[in-house]
Amino acid sequence: MENKRIVILGGGYAGIEAAKKLNKRYKKNDKVEITLIDKNTYHTLMTELHEVAGSRVEPDSVMVSYERIFSGTKVNVVTDFITGIDFETQKLKSDKTAYDYDYLILGTGGAPEFFDIDGVQENSFSLWSLEDAMRIREHFEERFRLAAKEPNPEIKARMLTFVVAGAGFTGIELIGEFLERRDVLCVKYHIPVSEVKMIVVEALDTVLPIIEEKLRNKAVKYLEKKGTQIILGARITGAAEGKVLLADGSEIATDTFIWTCGIHGSEFTSRIDLTKGHTARGECSKASADGIHGMSGCRFEDDERYIVGIRGRILVNEYMQTVDYKNVFAVGDNLWFVEHEKVLPQIVETALQTGETAALNIIADIEDAEKHAFKSNFHGFMVSIGGKYAVSNAGGMKTSGFMAMVMKHFVNLHYLFGIAGVNSAWGYLKHEFFEMKDRRTFIGEHLSWKIQGWWTAPLRVWLGVMWLTEGLNKIGEGWLNFSAGTKSSWMFSQGIIQRGVKAAADGVSAASGAVESAGVSHGDMTAVFDAAAKNAYSLTDTVAAASGAAEEVVADTISAASGAAETVVSAAADAVSAASGAVADTASQSLEAVGHVFGKLWDTANNIIPYDSAFVTWFRETFMDSLMAYIHFPVFQLMIVVMELGIGLALIGGLFTWVAAAASIVMCAVFTFSGMFSWNQAWFVFAAFLMLGGAGRSLGLDHWVMPAIKKWWNGTKFARRTHLYLGEPRLKK
Repeated sequence: MENKRIVILGGGYAGIEAAKKLNKRYKKNDKVEITLIDKNTYHTLMTELHEVAGSRVEPDSVMVSYERIFSGTKVNVVTDFITGIDFETQKLKSDKTAYDYDYLILGTGGAPEFFDIDGVQENSFSLWSLEDAMRIREHFEERFRLAAKEPNPEIKARMLTFVVAGAGFTGIELIGEFLERRDVLCVKYHIPVSEVKMIVVEALDTVLPIIEEKLRNKAVKYLEKKGTQIILGARITGAAEGKVLLADGSEIATDTFIWTCGIHGSEFTSRIDLTKGHTARGECSKASADGIHGMSGCRFEDDERYIVGIRGRILVNEYMQTVDYKNVFAVGDNLWFVEHEKVLPQIVETALQTGETAALNIIADIEDAEKHAFKSNFHGFMVSIGGKYAVSNAGGMKTSGFMAMVMKHFVNLHYLFGIAGVNSAWGYLKHEFFEMKDRRTFIGEHLSWKIQGWWTAPLRVWLGVMWLTEGLNKIGEGWLNFSAGTKSSWMFSQGIIQRGVKAAADGVSAASGAVESAGVSHGDMTAVFDAAAKNAYSLTDTVAAASGAAEEVVADTISAASGAAETVVSAAADAVSAASGAVADTASQSLEAVGHVFGKLWDTANNIIPYDSAFVTWFRETFMDSLMAYIHFPVFQLMIVVMELGIGLALIGGLFTWVAAAASIVMCAVFTFSGMFSWNQAWFVFAAFLMLGGAGRSLGLDHWVMPAIKKWWNGTKFARRTHLYLGEPRLKK
């Protein structure tokens, strides 16, 4: 097999999927080289950009670094901006260098389509990149800040009017984020909610046309309930500074106009000579270093903009091959393929499935195998309207509200786990739940509210002192004095002998044998025991005689004393009887006044699980008798003492606090399941759970130790192979 160079241009959903498939096939084949080229160092979660634009999450929540995705693989990631391709010589060119390929996958994505409508691109924002999302995010809050001090009511009204053009997925999801952000900013800048206008303009007569009517109606009802004005059947004919023009001649005065009405091929497709299946209207799109986007809010000079030529979606066959070159494949948003008389939609599932098809057919070509024809398999659609509501038709399940949000989060977690492992999925959970602000999630701030680490320091030290005391107490009780026998037999069933205990008993027998070997015969020993027995009987007779005499003396004394005592007792009884009657009357009256007096509600000294309960018996027989009993009792006892001392010292010093807290929970669980842990000791467990939150980072040694461990760990081969990073991977030297 000859050496093969596979180059993937673009690290979107399709490019990542193709690279993953190719790496899986050829990770141990040195003759296949896989290179991914992108202008950024990170993969962008395009479906979550509206959350950044609406300030629900931070920008890094939609960025997954290529280092994290591809470390531990053979995929070579190159950061560069490709300016053109020579398909005859099979080279990609940038301003710096050229890249040779044998197979090329084009995943350059799409870009907004402005339909040649006068003034729209120049006066609108778009939402098709992280840069777009950041421009909208900053502009949105700035409108509230400026409006708060604007005396002119007309200007203020224009500042607080927000227009989203397009009622598809992007437009509806963005307006949902705006609604939630509006409520936060109105409080911050003391602006009445009634003064803020949220408007959606759609040329069609319905919103979200791709989903079922019942779900559409629910989405509309939710938006209108939150104060959204939805204008349907309204075609936008133009835009100018501060206003949007409609086909009926009306205008909407606004400082914020966001265009989400169409997607077409990227700016890059205008620079390559491949057959297009469809082209964008006109040649007047403008681009900057960020590509094609709405120009409102851009921060660069006019001379940094340039006109884009004819761009379009690349025509491919059923194998995702371009019709011009069989070793060049197009995937994702920049391809044009008609299936069942419908062009493939520009959605994530299309990108993933076309990326997989291209990779499989490159493999088939290299290995001279049968090619795989593309066959779509769409699982449905989900639309979130802010962080608390969604509508979804996925996997045949039509849901709305809470369940739809759960489905959306589950799908995102599944994708992130697939590309970058559990570490990336955990990062998503942190952004969406554990670091969420302003209650912008369907569970509020229950998971995001944090306690300052230094508040936990006293409890951490006290828990450590208690564990240290437990260990020292066991030493004082003789747990390390192994010659005295076992001290841990209570943890096992009756009749179970720990390993090593029988050896101690054998030691006594051996000592007896040593006595015999010293010259004392069995007969002599018997004689000694007989003599001792006779002396014992004699002693018993003496004690019995003394006891009889003492009994007579004591009887006489008691008889004399009892006569006197009887007189005293009789008088006392009369007094008590009189007093008790008075007390009874008083108590009866008190009970009627204050209610029933009851005993102890909860004896916290009782075991959490009774020692003789069925569960404890099962646990003891299954784990303790069947496993732990085979550990030499000195080793077993030493292990427990060392564990308790170690947990105590670690918590006091704040060193490896998470491990110490986890060990604390495990130890408490073992003691509880053994039926020897009482309710008034349960605080050990709850305090340990609190320590899991990084309590040692504040006023503890973990403040210095954990960053050093994190740096070392992120450079290990294991972390690269499993994606189990603590933050970002450490760069290879």
